[in-house]
Amino acid sequence: MDRGSRKEDVELIPIQRSTLVDIKGVPLFGPTLEIWDPLWGFKARPDDLLICTYPKAGTTWLQEIVEMVQSGGDPQKCARAPIYTRIPFIELVHHILSGLKDAEAMPSPRTLKTHLPVQLIPPSFWEQNCKIIYVARNGKDNAVSYFHFHRMDQEMPEPGTWDQFLEDFIAGKVAWGSWFDHVRGWWEAKDHHRILYLFYEDMKEDLAREIRKVAQFLDVELSAPILNKIVQHTTFANMKTNPMANYSTVPPSVMDPAVSSFMRKGTVGDWKEHFTVSQSEHLDKVCAQELEGSGLTFRTEL
Repeated sequence: MDRGSRKEDVELIPIQRSTLVDIKGVPLFGPTLEIWDPLWGFKARPDDLLICTYPKAGTTWLQEIVEMVQSGGDPQKCARAPIYTRIPFIELVHHILSGLKDAEAMPSPRTLKTHLPVQLIPPSFWEQNCKIIYVARNGKDNAVSYFHFHRMDQEMPEPGTWDQFLEDFIAGKVAWGSWFDHVRGWWEAKDHHRILYLFYEDMKEDLAREIRKVAQFLDVELSAPILNKIVQHTTFANMKTNPMANYSTVPPSVMDPAVSSFMRKGTVGDWKEHFTVSQSEHLDKVCAQELEGSGLTFRTEL
């Protein structure tokens, strides 16, 4: 069955806010715990490409860029199905969807998605020396985007107020755990594995430059016209209106666009509309402590 046609099936299922469970010290969804053994034993293939991010750090943007690079700039290949069908989300268990099963059934070469922190990545990805692309976003904008995603996605845990959510975010009491641990763990792993580490802010600053990095990492040569086509296809404005990328194929009972759109603003610095001065100073302090000595720094404005 074409997964792009399952919207009606999902609408028949009552939607409930999720609760989180602890998996090896990281808060994740209960259904993920139920598939943890087969997920941990997942058999990666040498030509797998894994896209990894902390939630709401530019995941969908990077996925679309990668598919456009892989297809030689052919938007029709990206239009064949919604992005969550084209690139399986390996730890996702969602009613009649299973990212793990979809990934296992997918022919090679596969592009897969995960939000898992580095220590929870199935070992076969390291054993097979798979290429991994990671994108990180500054913690302030990431927190704001994640808050609004909790508001609109009716299966995410109840976020509470902005103040409550920010406390949970800084404490790592949100799905996929601590942002600080996530971005630092993957940053340190890049010195030992085939990992391209990108920054959301760099992508906003010069998208063509960052796409060239992706293409080079994937051993794909891009002509100037094809590069320009990929840049145009993956601008925020075009992504926001692209039904194969903007999650509008998900029923509003699950993701409610009346609350917030899945692709909301796509800017750097929107945190200034949400953070108080004391909240900003507090996150800066925690960030300095948690990332000390790593060499990892973030820009919170351009």
